[in-house]
Amino acid sequence: MAESSIRESRDAGEPNTVLQPPGWPQPASPQHIVRLTWYVRDMDEYLADPQALGAAYREIMGRHFPAMAVVEVNRLVEPQARIEIEATAVLP
Repeated sequence: MAESSIRESRDAGEPNTVLQPPGWPQPASPQHIVRLTWYVRDMDEYLADPQALGAAYREIMGRHFPAMAVVEVNRLVEPQARIEIEATAVLP
């Protein structure tokens, strides 16, 4: 569910949507993310353009760098997806 929400909110231009659960009384931000796991289909593709990757990351996360792992996988749930990101946040 979180991966789907992140994809949908990123596509919709609202990356923080997943950090604002319905009814949650306090605002949250990417700074509340404590862990990221990136599942990529092709590690070479992931590493091919670090400048563009860094720019896209900073657009969402700013200069916040939580613990992170990148794992190359054979397949993702969405057949056309190249990456899935799992995030753990500690909300206020």
